[in-house]
Amino acid sequence: MNRRTFLKTAAIGTIATGFGATLVSADQYFPTKVDQSLYSNINRVKDKANKTPLEKSHAPIISVPASVKVGEPFTVEVVIGEKLHGMSPSHWIENIELAIGNEPAGRIDMQPKGYLQPKVIFTVVLPKEAAPSGKVTLVAYQRCNLHGYWESSVDVSVS
Repeated sequence: MNRRTFLKTAAIGTIATGFGATLVSADQYFPTKVDQSLYSNINRVKDKANKTPLEKSHAPIISVPASVKVGEPFTVEVVIGEKLHGMSPSHWIENIELAIGNEPAGRIDMQPKGYLQPKVIFTVVLPKEAAPSGKVTLVAYQRCNLHGYWESSVDVSVS
């Protein structure tokens, strides 16, 4: 075997080994395959009485008083999933957002370390002009790295 053939064979072997190791490590850290259709739009619960397992674990749940007063602070709790969504290096909630109607009210970004739980409490104070009709819609969004963008909303009466 001459030197040129040896070098070509060694280079090809090194590249093939590198690609193989990359594929093995990708499967180790990202074992769950991603459903690309979940990224084509905003996901919502379709039937509240008959939720799918994916809806049960990814739809934001908003806890808020049924009625609030203008100018007084109240808390809005947003939890991801009926059973709290787990956080791991391969599957995590990237962020949770709260909007009052179409206006952003708050956002928290999360890391895939497992230290945080996808549960957030926002303190909100509504001005009089936010609810001219006597009610306001609170909208919670969350983004899961494997299951896309999810939304839930709740109406609150304002006095």
